[in-house]
Amino acid sequence: MQRALLGMLTPSSNTVLEPVTCDLLRDVPEASAHFSRFAVTRIALGDSALAQFDTPGVLAAAELLAHARCGVIAWSGTSSSWLGFEADERLCRAIEAATGARACTSVLALNEVLARTGARRVALITPYTADVQERIVANYRAAGIGVVAERHLGLSENFAFSEVEPAVLSKLAREVARSRPDAIAILCTNLRGAPTVAQLEAELDLPVYDSVATAVWKSLRLAGIDTRRVRRGGRLFQEPH
Repeated sequence: MQRALLGMLTPSSNTVLEPVTCDLLRDVPEASAHFSRFAVTRIALGDSALAQFDTPGVLAAAELLAHARCGVIAWSGTSSSWLGFEADERLCRAIEAATGARACTSVLALNEVLARTGARRVALITPYTADVQERIVANYRAAGIGVVAERHLGLSENFAFSEVEPAVLSKLAREVARSRPDAIAILCTNLRGAPTVAQLEAELDLPVYDSVATAVWKSLRLAGIDTRRVRRGGRLFQEPH
C-alpha cells in the first residue's frame, strides 16, 4: 500500500486540529497526518500578532515536514481570512518552491468549496474579536461572498478557542441558520466544530464547512484520494465538487 504523507502546519497553541485531523483520516489508512508547529498564541490585528504569520517562520516549519517527505503540506489555519486571501496564495507558492510538495490552506480550500457549490450567502462562526471578525467579513464581501449572519465569541487567546464547548458552536449554528444561508462556515482550526458537522447538517439541512475539515479535504484531493471514503466529515467529503 502506497502511503500518502500529509503535512499539517499547526499553530503552536492549538490543541484541536491534530486529534480532529487524525479522526477524519481514520477510514483512509494509507493517509497519515504529520504536524509541524510555529509560534501563534494570540489572534489580533496589532503588528506583533500579525507578524506571527510572516512567511519565514511558517516556511521553516514547512521545511521540517519536507524532511518527512510529505507530498502535501497544508496550512491548517485561518489567518488569511483577516490578512487577505492573497497571503495564503503567496504562502502556497513559497512552500511549493522550498519543499517540492503540493501546498494548500484551510481558507483557500473553503473558498474553493464555496465557489464550486455556488455559495454566495454564508453564515460565519468564529471565536474572534469584533475587529478581526469585521476584517474577515470585509474580505469575503470583496470576494463577492456576503456574510448574511455571523457570531463571534470575542476571544483573542488562541489556546482559549480550544476550550469552547461543541454545544456552544451548535447553538451558534442554529442561530445563524435562521438567515437561511447557502452554507455555514466554522472558521478557526482550534474550535471543535468538525465533530458537530454531520449532526448539524442533518438538523439544519444546510452544508456546514469546518476549517480543519477543509484542510483535510483539499490535502486528500491533492494526494489523489477519493474524499468520499471519509465518513465523519459531512457533506464536504461526500458531495462531488
